[in-house]
Amino acid sequence: MALRTIVLEGDEILRKKSRTVTEFNEKLWILLDDMKETMYANNGAGLAAPQVGVLRRVAVVDAGDGLVELINPEIVKTTGFQEDYEGCLSSPGEYGMVVRPRKVRVKAFDRNGNEFYVVGEDLLARALCHEIDHLNGILFKDHATEIVHKDLSEKSED
Repeated sequence: MALRTIVLEGDEILRKKSRTVTEFNEKLWILLDDMKETMYANNGAGLAAPQVGVLRRVAVVDAGDGLVELINPEIVKTTGFQEDYEGCLSSPGEYGMVVRPRKVRVKAFDRNGNEFYVVGEDLLARALCHEIDHLNGILFKDHATEIVHKDLSEKSED
């Protein structure tokens, strides 16, 4: 596994629609492993392949209940609404108030090409929607009603 460089907002790859994965092979497995390592090293709750410069429909998410690897994910059902701030590893220091579904059902494939469904509520629903948006060239700021900036170099005082 290797850490990959996170693509920052402004790079045109983040605005492109990702291509469907058709081959489930070692190249894909390496990408998934690298994305997982990169996400955890940057304290993220999710990471999409375009964020590491790869235009494929691949994402990893961990909203606190364990890692979920998603290949060719698509949202098949949404329920309710939630509004909260969210950020993005590709937009460090920026957060936006975004309305997302409270609950989502996502169809995807695992690293071996097996179809599965994941149901996410609250933070997991938000993370799934956020990462699937990345696969469609959409950033959280496109949905945000308010953007706030936080200086990441500031130390919090307890």
